[in-house]
Order: sequence, then structure tokens, then C-alpha cells
Amino acid sequence: MESLSLEQLRYPIGEFEKPTEISDALLNLWIDEIASLPTLLKKSVEGLNAEQLELPYRPEGWTLRQTVNHVADSHLNAYCRFKLALTEDTPTIRPYEEQFWAELEDGKNAPIEWSLTLLEMLHNRWVMLLKSMTEEQFERKFVHPASQQTNSLRTVAGMYAWHGKHHTAHITELRKRMGI
Repeated sequence: MESLSLEQLRYPIGEFEKPTEISDALLNLWIDEIASLPTLLKKSVEGLNAEQLELPYRPEGWTLRQTVNHVADSHLNAYCRFKLALTEDTPTIRPYEEQFWAELEDGKNAPIEWSLTLLEMLHNRWVMLLKSMTEEQFERKFVHPASQQTNSLRTVAGMYAWHGKHHTAHITELRKRMGI
């Protein structure tokens, strides 16, 4: 079996690359990917036992349990960020320290079923919102104070479509490497 670099383990599908132009077709693909994430993530952990959920997806990385719980935390924040950008004028969002959230009791030890159910319901709401948005609404923006980047909701939809696939790949690639 080929040895993977730490970078390949961290980014099994590569890093998000912001397109210079985001067509309606690409945006609709991203919305479909956001819609399908709960099912794909659930399938990625199907059949894993408690011991396997404690495996890190890479050296010094999160466990599979923490990864699933992180996706729920992250996408909950994303949904709130969309709502802020839709209801305020280019708000500066409140960042969170994801690595510390993953170390809290619920990040480390909550049953993954809780996060999978949360994601399913959250994504139902989020996709309903995304499908109702106008072109002008997708051009609304928020500022991330840590990076000082301002991105449109059109771009952020792509970031979170990528984010879900990124973490699902952490799980599926570990399963392939370990034959589980």
C-alpha cells in the first residue's frame, strides 16, 4: 500500500478552490451536494463500532466521532452565517475555535447518531433556504474576522459543499486504508 503524505491525509479531495466564476449550474450542483451530505456521511460511518469511531483519520487528527460531530457544529454555524448575511448588511460573523469545540465533551463523546440526525434536519432547512434564494441574495456577503475575507453566499455555498465532502472523505479514505 502506498504511503500518503500528511497533506494527502489532511486534504483527501484537495483544498477548496474558489472558482473565478460560479455559474448557476455549479451553484445548483453545490446545493445538491449540501442536500445529499447527511445521507453520504451516514453511509460513511455505517457499521463502524465504538472502537473504530475512536480512530483518528490521520496522525494527530480528530477521531471519526469527532469528525462527524464537527461537521454538525460547522454546518450549524454556516446556516447561522447565511441567515445573518441575508438579514444584515455585510455582517462580521462570529468565528469559533473548531479545534476546541471538538475537544468538548459533546465533540469527543456524543453519539454520532445525534449529529447525523441534527445534520439531516439542519440540511432540510438549509436547502429549503438555499432553493428559495434570489440571485441578489446569493450575492450578499459576510466578513470573516480571522481571515479578513469577504465572501458572497454564492461562494460560501461551494465552501460548505466542499467541506462536507472533505470530512466524508476523511472517513471513507481511512476505512479503505484500514479495510474496515
